[in-house]
Amino acid sequence: MSQNENKKSLAFFGKQNYIWMLVGAALIIVGMLLMSGGKSADPNVFNPNEVYGFRRITLAPIVIIMGFIVEVYAIFKKP
Repeated sequence: MSQNENKKSLAFFGKQNYIWMLVGAALIIVGMLLMSGGKSADPNVFNPNEVYGFRRITLAPIVIIMGFIVEVYAIFKKP
C-alpha cells in the first residue's frame, strides 16, 4: 500500500464537514448567549420571571441540543 492510498483510506473531514461543524458551534454559542443574563439591579430582590423564563428554561437548551446534533452529523458525514 502506497503513501497516497493510505491517506485516502483514513477518515479525513472535507470542506462540508468543517462548515457543518462551524454551524453546530454557532448554534451552541447562540444557545449559551440565550441562557445568559438575568442579573438584578438589587441583589436582595429575586425575580423568578427573569430566571425561569421561556428563553432560559426551554429555548436555550433546545438550541444547544440542536447544535450538538449538528456536530454529530458533521462528524459522521462522509466527505
